Formats: sequence, C-alpha cells, structure tokens
Amino acid sequence: MHAISFTALLLSMLAAVGLTAVAGMKALKDDYGTVALFEKGQILLTMVVLGVSVILLQALVVRDFSYVYVRDYTDNLLPMFYAVTAFWAGQNGSFLFWYLCVALMGWCMIYTPGYSHLDNRTKVYFWILFFLVEIFFLFALTGPSNPFTKLDPGPADGHGLNPLLQNPGMIFHPPLLFLGYAGYTIPCCLALASRLSGNGREWLDLCRNWNIVAWIFLTAGIILGAWWSYMELGWGGYWAWDPVENASLIPWLAGTGFVHTAIVGRTRKTLLRTNVFMVALTFLLCFFATFVVRSGMIESLHAFGGSKMGIPLLVFLVAGSALTLYVCLVPRKDDTTAIDDFTSRPGMLFLASWLFLCLAGIVFLGVLWPVISSIWSENPVGLDAGFYNRVCLPLFSVLAFIMSVCPWFSQKSGVSDKLALGLVLGAGAASGAVIFALGYRQPLALLAAVSGIMIAVSVGLVFVRTKGLRSFMPSWGAYGVHLGVAMMVVGVAFSGPYKVEEEAVLTKGQSMTVGAYEVRFDELRHHHDNPAMDMHSAELTVLRDGREVGKLAPEKRLYASFQQSTFAEVSVIPSLGEEIYSTLLGFNEAGEVSLKVSLNPLVNWIWIGGTLSCLIAFLCWRKIERR
Repeated sequence: MHAISFTALLLSMLAAVGLTAVAGMKALKDDYGTVALFEKGQILLTMVVLGVSVILLQALVVRDFSYVYVRDYTDNLLPMFYAVTAFWAGQNGSFLFWYLCVALMGWCMIYTPGYSHLDNRTKVYFWILFFLVEIFFLFALTGPSNPFTKLDPGPADGHGLNPLLQNPGMIFHPPLLFLGYAGYTIPCCLALASRLSGNGREWLDLCRNWNIVAWIFLTAGIILGAWWSYMELGWGGYWAWDPVENASLIPWLAGTGFVHTAIVGRTRKTLLRTNVFMVALTFLLCFFATFVVRSGMIESLHAFGGSKMGIPLLVFLVAGSALTLYVCLVPRKDDTTAIDDFTSRPGMLFLASWLFLCLAGIVFLGVLWPVISSIWSENPVGLDAGFYNRVCLPLFSVLAFIMSVCPWFSQKSGVSDKLALGLVLGAGAASGAVIFALGYRQPLALLAAVSGIMIAVSVGLVFVRTKGLRSFMPSWGAYGVHLGVAMMVVGVAFSGPYKVEEEAVLTKGQSMTVGAYEVRFDELRHHHDNPAMDMHSAELTVLRDGREVGKLAPEKRLYASFQQSTFAEVSVIPSLGEEIYSTLLGFNEAGEVSLKVSLNPLVNWIWIGGTLSCLIAFLCWRKIERR
C-alpha cells in the first residue's frame, strides 16, 4: 500500500498541474465554458486524498511499523485513542491532514449556494488559485513530507508518541488549527479570483459563512491549545508567548481584523482592496505559522527539528505575497476606501481592525526577532514574555474598550444613543471603583477588568435598547461572541497578575500554606499496573479554615518509550473563583516530595468564554439562496 498511496498522490499532483494549465489557457482565451471539468477534477482529487488518508489511519491503528511515520509516532503500548491522533502528531501526517481539509472544503464549495452565484469567469480564476494551493501540498507529500515511506523489513516496535502529546487535547487542538488554516483557503481564493475577474464586492457576502467557520475553528484551536498547555506542561500558565504559540496567534489577529473590515465593506460598500488584502494576508500567515514550526529557523518547544519543508514554505509565501500585492495594488474604478467619520460605528470597526493588524505585526516581529537580531549579534536571543505583556496587553485592553463603546455610535457620525453610552461608561467607573477598593490595583489589570465588564453591560443594553436585534440570529451570534470575549478579558485580567504560587518540600503529614489555603501531604503512591508507564502520585488534602476543600493527586510519570526524562501530570480543584493547581516536581526514596501549588483566580472564565465565543458564533451564519 506504500507504493499505491505514493503513486496516487503523485498522479494527483500531475492532474492538478494539468487542470491548472487548462484553466490558465482558458482564462487567456476568455473561454470559460469548461468549469464542470475543474469541478469534477476537484472531486477526484478529494476522493484520492480521502483514500490515502484511510490507508495511513489504518496503518496507525494496526501498528504497521513498515511505515516510517507509524514507527516514529506509535508503539505497541500506545492506547488506541492516541494511535488515531498520531495521524496529525508529526509533520508528514499533519500536512496530509491539512491537505485533506483543503480538498474537502473545495469539494463542499462546489455544492454551496454561494458558489452558484459566481459567474464562470470567476469560477475559472478561483480554481486556478485553489489548484495551485493543492499542488503545493501534493508536492510536499510526494517529496520532503512523504508519509508513506517504507521500511523493509519493518521493526517489531515503534518509537512511541511524545508523552506531551498523550493528552485529550491532542484529539482537538491540532485538527481544529488545521481546519482553521484550511478554511481560509476558500475566502482567500474567492477574493483574489473576484478581483482578477472584476466581479466587484459580491465575494464578501458569498464567503461570509466560510470566513466565520474558519475563524471558529482557528479560535477553538488556540483556546484548546492554551488549555492543553495549562493542563499538560505543568508550569501553571496558559500562554508563554512561545514562538510557535505566537505563530498561530498571528493569523488569528489578522483574521479577526478581516471579520471587522468585512462588516464595513458589506454595509458601507467600501474598503474593497483592504478586504482582499486582509483575507489574503490571513491565509498567508497561516503558512507562515507552519513555516515557523517546520523550518527549524526558530527554537521552540513545539518546533520540528531537521525539517526539509522550510524552503518550499518560504517559496510559497514569497509567491503568494507577490500575487497578493499585484492583485491589490492594481487600481480599479470601483475602488473606494473612504470612511465617513472615525467617530462612527464603521470608523470604530476600522480602527479596531488596524489595532488587530498592529498587534499581529508586533507579534510577527517578535517571532522573527532572533533572526533579525542575528544580523548584528553573534548570540541572538528571542523576546521574552515581559516584552509581549508590556507592548501587547495595553493594546488588547484598548480593543476591549472599543468593543464596549462601538455599538453606541451611529453609521454616519457621532453617538446614536447617549444614554446607553453613559450607562456603559458609568458601569465601567463603578466597577473600577469597586475592584480598586477590593485591593486589585494593578493599572493594566484594572483597565482590562473594567473593559470586560463594560463589554458585558454593553451587550445586555444592546438587546434592551434595540428591539429589532432580538429576532435577528446573526446579532445574537455577534454579541454573544463579544460576551464570551468579555469573560476571557476578565479571566486574563485576574488569573495572571493575581496568581499566588508557592513551592515546598514536604514529608508525610507536613503542610504548606498557599494564600488562604493549607495543603497537606498525605501519601506518595506508586502505580505500576500500566506497562506503558511507571507513575507516582502525591495524595494531597486542601483545607481552608480547618475545613476540607478537596483532594489533589499530581503525578510524575516515566514512560517506557521515553526513559530519558519524566513528565508531570497536574491536578486541579476547579472553581469559578480561585482554582487550586498542583504539580509534583519530584520525590526521593525517603518519601519527601517537592510540590508547586498555585491559586489561579478566574482562570476558568477564559475556557468558558472561549467556548461560548466559538459555539455562539455559528449563529452568525446567514442563508444564501441558490441561484
């Protein structure tokens, strides 16, 4: 099956090249009557990648170690659950999964009502661009990232899956990120194709649902990645401003900016070139995120060392950037960029979009800083979390403030509802005074918390003051997303600055004090019933004012396939207030344990708010009638 799968992908690449060439010649001759050929070609390409994906998945499930990929990411002791998720654990499998998502979305596009609205000229340009993206993936899968390389003879066992990837987050985080990345392929190709064909602004309405879906998947992937980091790495935080974490954040910032410029483009019939640029930039930044992970250029906990995909990704990025600049810089008669007034709702949305883009630029430069600084320094270093917190968090707080006041500005100029705006500002002042009086006085955290509360008050007032929105589902979706963001803003404002953390070495029966809590070490247990790992857990009792709050059992694991190091498994007592978080740092034969225990206030508001934003955003979908 190795040769069959590789040959199928190779033939797919040749077919995609042929389809692109035919479409290009038809476009040059202004002959747009062969769209059905490209649609059938896309269906065939999708069926092929589905078939080879099933072959790889079956090899992972049965542990066919004659596949290099299966050997590298599974072993005989790996649970079936994680054997399946190994599909996207490594570079080669993740590229196959990404291409599978792109192909499936191209197939779905053919049957959507929005596609039926496109004229044949735009469809031809769309398929040229879409096939070029698929050719890149097929080149990778038949060259530097071939997941079907054969071992002969195959070994009796594999290397196993990295223990850090043996977490329930593994089944959700990478696939959601790749679905988000793949989702932006449709609006990007549609935007560029519409501009090349002179099809005006209709693409903004036709790709609206695609843009929402891509944003939901990417947001969910990032939120789950933060939760995974919080629960698996054991350091007690959820965002370390690691280069690879930042790389996935950059396209999200650009994509969120595009969500808001698209609103202005649809309602005010303006920002045509800006919207094309924003969606193409978002798509290219998805590949930049992959370039950071695969090129080996940046050192990171998440990066793949020794990858051969760096140069192909760089070539794709340069070519895509050149095409985007060409398409956007060539003027057209219907190009308009005027905003009525920045003290208007479109003006506020435009300002928020460029703040998102500014943040993306800052994080982009931060990720590349080790490379940039190597020009003048022999020992370049990356920027630490302190830099990002000082520069980015104030801008995020300003964005939250804009979100809270934006609904009360009119479409043309000025404030449309002064009473509501006054109530929102009053609620912000009152909540700020209360928070300050309670002793939470760090300026940036105070500003963020007040802004989050103002967003929540503003969302409630919008439905009280604007009756027409109550029966309009997309409004429930949009403002529901903002309510989720408000919860996340408040969670971030308190969970980081007001975190309490203590470390101690304890013997059986001893206690440590963390804030208002007493943590007592009861027993160190050894679990050796699982042949895949040897595990020790510290049994802890948490008390407050003499009363038991709950039990903690942080673990230290030694995996059979990864004997060179041990891995921590945290234990928490969940709470909507202060979550108690524990990590077993180490132990000795005398029964002493080294523990780290922290109190993370309102941290679960981040996960609840993120989940709410992702789920309720589906209400933003709008029905498009088939033409």
